[in-house]
Amino acid sequence: MQEQFVFSGFGGQGVMFVGQLLAYAAMDNSFEVTWIPSYGPEMRGGTAHCTVVISDRPIGSPIVQNPKVAIAFNNPSFDKYVSVASELFVYNSSMVDSTCQRSDITALPVPATALADKLGSLKLANMVMLGALLTVHPVLSISAIRDALDIHIPSHHRNLLDLNYQALDVGMQHVMQVPLF
Repeated sequence: MQEQFVFSGFGGQGVMFVGQLLAYAAMDNSFEVTWIPSYGPEMRGGTAHCTVVISDRPIGSPIVQNPKVAIAFNNPSFDKYVSVASELFVYNSSMVDSTCQRSDITALPVPATALADKLGSLKLANMVMLGALLTVHPVLSISAIRDALDIHIPSHHRNLLDLNYQALDVGMQHVMQVPLF
């Protein structure tokens, strides 16, 4: 088994954290992992993406050109990655004006920003997206992500742990209500 992901959005949307969290969770569960961040010229508001490879055997190359799964947090990311995902394309429909027209993959619009806003913080959209992603593509369990959050969340954000758990659950619950699934 080898899974390849790309997470993409604006700096400040938690794209790097959610990719790193997925990588930590995989590593904590004895998988081989790579996580490669890439930033645009600005840290906040500029482009940001990261790739994650999870495998049950040594990873030959950390380079991800055609990921199985692409997760887009904004319009520029949607435009860039909608054509390269080979199996699943998850996008934040609160921030993306378009809809995925591809019939050869599964497309999952998630109103992550709107759902995060209902929880009280737009910064939780990344966890909503991750909860939705892992519900349709369970390479790791939500429980594994919860455990990784508990272990790896920075100490200055520890007070947000329960909100992050709630956001994962909201993403999972949203997907379970989508007729396609």
